[in-house]
Amino acid sequence: MGRGTGSGGDGPSRPALATRLGRLGTETAYMVAQEAASFKAAGSMVLPFHIGDLNFSTPACVVQACKDALDAGHTGYCAAAGIPELRKALADHYNETFGLRFGPENVSVQSGGKPAIGKFLMVCVNEGEEVLFPSPGYPIYESMAKFLNLTATPYEYVEKDSGWVLDIDVLEKLVTPKTKAIIVNNFQNPVGVAHTRAEMEALAAFAVKHDLFVMSDDPYYQITFSDFDPSDFVHMAALPGMADRTVCAYTFSKSFAMTGWRLGAVLGPQAIVDAVTKINTNDEACTTHFIQKAGVTALTHPDAKAFTKNMVAELEVRRDLLAKELSTVPGFVPLIPKATFYMMVNVTGAMALVGTDDLEEFRRVILKGTGVSFCTRAHFGTPLEGEVQRYVRFAFSGVTTSDIKATGAALRPFFASI
Repeated sequence: MGRGTGSGGDGPSRPALATRLGRLGTETAYMVAQEAASFKAAGSMVLPFHIGDLNFSTPACVVQACKDALDAGHTGYCAAAGIPELRKALADHYNETFGLRFGPENVSVQSGGKPAIGKFLMVCVNEGEEVLFPSPGYPIYESMAKFLNLTATPYEYVEKDSGWVLDIDVLEKLVTPKTKAIIVNNFQNPVGVAHTRAEMEALAAFAVKHDLFVMSDDPYYQITFSDFDPSDFVHMAALPGMADRTVCAYTFSKSFAMTGWRLGAVLGPQAIVDAVTKINTNDEACTTHFIQKAGVTALTHPDAKAFTKNMVAELEVRRDLLAKELSTVPGFVPLIPKATFYMMVNVTGAMALVGTDDLEEFRRVILKGTGVSFCTRAHFGTPLEGEVQRYVRFAFSGVTTSDIKATGAALRPFFASI
């Protein structure tokens, strides 16, 4: 039997850790954040575009609701599926937003949106079966699929003049007899894609044809800009044949600046939701009671809705300014998103100027030379065979307009000096 080493000794002192840990990935954007923090601690300026956190404060009405819940003594256990008023508020929100027919029984409250990913896969996909996931995409899709011993197969978006598009014909070529599910992240991190109704209908037809479960990961649908056409949008669960096979993952993190509160939900067919709740019972028991009380206020209070509207307006100002600044940097081609607070930038030309074809080397050269910190395509899933264009991601959720102007002012002379 393999042995490990203790924390303080040189020889074997405990059993080896489980081999499944070798299949577990991570969110390497946090490593970029640590590197930037060390650079800043050493006295250097850092312009932080690496993490999708927000420099907006949670709405005051939500904070007050949390305080009131604490004062009222809501500090004990509650139902594993969530408190009834939050489950109803979430169902009502989805129904009003997307034209669905959820009831409280179709909702299982989670400690953030991230737990929904693993629980969906645990409930819907057996070991050895296959799940399709977007790449570049949120890295936890691939990480959790591999950790659960599933076959994780990436599908890609293609850069066009009109923005990012999804090629259904390519998806058809990826399907195998073991394919069981597909993860769809409309208003997507990191590419910011906003699928048209036609694309969503094609995805739904694809799922029905191959009898697949679908996880609709929904963190950003409340963060859309003025050039997004809401009449050309439909939610996956609202399309024919999709209600019984679609599982929605919701989070409060982005729309209400609640990233640290850790509150989200799974919504979908009751049988799936009940199975997710059973995992809740075995895992975290329940989501923090007083946080859930605050969540009800976030979904129902007029001030919270106004907060989201105002935040999105400010984010659009940042988006437009960032695109303007980056477009003046040699070799940078910003791809303007219609949703989210992420901008992918084609830096193939800039990397040639620097003299490297390694994205991580490029990132570090730019950080050390200018203080501008961002993530690269390499932080968003295993790169696909045949990728020739090189991309980085700028998150403009945690910066000011002054930061954005300073970014252009730092990058332009850097490349001019090469």
